[in-house]
Amino acid sequence: MLVERAIPPLDAVAGATAIALDFETASGSPGSICAIGLAWIGEGRVLQTAHRLVRPHDMRFHPGFIAIHGIQPHDVEYEPEFPAVWDELLPHLEAVPLLLAHNAPFDIGVLRAALTHYGQPWPTLSFFCTVKLARAVWPDLENHRLSTVAQHIGFALRHHLADSDAAAAAHILLQAMAEAGLSDVDALLARHGIRPGRLAPGYHEACSTMADRAGQRRRNRLPAWLRN
Repeated sequence: MLVERAIPPLDAVAGATAIALDFETASGSPGSICAIGLAWIGEGRVLQTAHRLVRPHDMRFHPGFIAIHGIQPHDVEYEPEFPAVWDELLPHLEAVPLLLAHNAPFDIGVLRAALTHYGQPWPTLSFFCTVKLARAVWPDLENHRLSTVAQHIGFALRHHLADSDAAAAAHILLQAMAEAGLSDVDALLARHGIRPGRLAPGYHEACSTMADRAGQRRRNRLPAWLRN
């Protein structure tokens, strides 16, 4: 059963320093959002979570995506489209302009596509990827999929339920901070050479590691015809 939990008022998560985000989509179209999961992080814990169902703009659900997350057209037929939910979420991102997601390129790409489709201005915020963080903190894991890392840190994941995925990403950050003995996210990322990505009106920069940046410098030294 799909249970919705409202986006809380700002004062209910006043101690938040970061927000974990997860999107589920109806198809391979990046902006086809059908669910949003959120987890507010602060004071060394997850303060609150939210789960919102969203009506995709074209209601085209691919069977393969339904098989992944279990959301069907009838579940979202009468739900609001993305702009209505975005109006609720944006004040939180203005108050806490730091997002994290497991495989952030996917979730930030979905966000950018939805904002562009609906003609919404891009917000100004930073973001980072907990896949990159998990690889740095626990390099010996078999892989760094969300299910694998969640099991490693003892989080009971309900995979592809958006709020559970967001909460898992939040707990990855919290566990990494606890193991490092740090209470500051920026200090943790700096320790592992992770540079947050940036989103702003008309601008996007990916989250990167030292290895990513070294690889980019090597590519930049190649002749243009060899860079791709």
